[in-house]
Amino acid sequence: MEESMRPDAADETPSPGGAVSSSNGGTLEEQVLESLKNVIDPELGINIVDLGLVYDVSVDDGTLHVEYTLTTMGCPIGPLIESQMQQTISGIEGVDDFEAEMVFSPPWTPDKMSEEAKAALGMI
Repeated sequence: MEESMRPDAADETPSPGGAVSSSNGGTLEEQVLESLKNVIDPELGINIVDLGLVYDVSVDDGTLHVEYTLTTMGCPIGPLIESQMQQTISGIEGVDDFEAEMVFSPPWTPDKMSEEAKAALGMI
C-alpha cells in the first residue's frame, strides 16, 4: 500500500482509510517530514522542509521514497542532503529502506518556502 504526502498539502484532510497512523502519533509520512526538518541546508541554515525542497514523501511496503530538489541546479550539496536525510529517518519505525530522488521539475522558487523560512531570511 502506498501512502503519499506532499508538504504543500498539509492542510488537506485525508480520506477515510487514508494514510496509515503509526504508534508514535500522526501518519508515517508526517513523522518523516517532521524528522526531515532536522536536515539543514548548509548555505541558508534553514531546514529542507521549510525551504520547500521536499516535494513528496511516500511509503510503500516499508520503503520510504523522498522526492526533493535543490535551490539551484548546479548546487553541489545533493549527496550531503541525501546522507543527512538517511541518517535522520533511520530510527523511524515502519521505514525499512530509503530511496531519494532529486528532481528539478518543477524548479524550486522562493514561494515554496514556509512563512517561517521566509521570515528567517527577512523576506516578510
